[in-house]
Amino acid sequence: MARCDQGYLCAVCGEEVEDLLESDLYLRYVLGEVDPELLHKLPERHIRCNPSLAQFIVDESFPTAASDGLFAKAALDPPFVAEEEERVSAGYRRLKALAVRGESILDYPLAKARDAAEESGGRGRE
Repeated sequence: MARCDQGYLCAVCGEEVEDLLESDLYLRYVLGEVDPELLHKLPERHIRCNPSLAQFIVDESFPTAASDGLFAKAALDPPFVAEEEERVSAGYRRLKALAVRGESILDYPLAKARDAAEESGGRGRE
């Protein structure tokens, strides 16, 4: 298949990231961690290929993920884990909603992330 006939390839496993619900880049964008002007420049990967983030998704439709080492949920402070599970799961639910309806890419981020970006001058973390 010609490069132009493929979607974005995962920087971790090399397979195609086929849709929004698999996209770590767009999940991080929805969470307010990626500046919209960098979306086309940053490498893509599957959510499952980023276990340090995926482990915080608590949703029936997402397979449970685990991370090893210092950043494993089991090694982190329980209040932080609960906060991250709420935040990242909300981002994943937002991706699920976006997958079925068309919206402007500027409206993808969660309201909380949009508010934080406005306060910091419109920039995400990356």
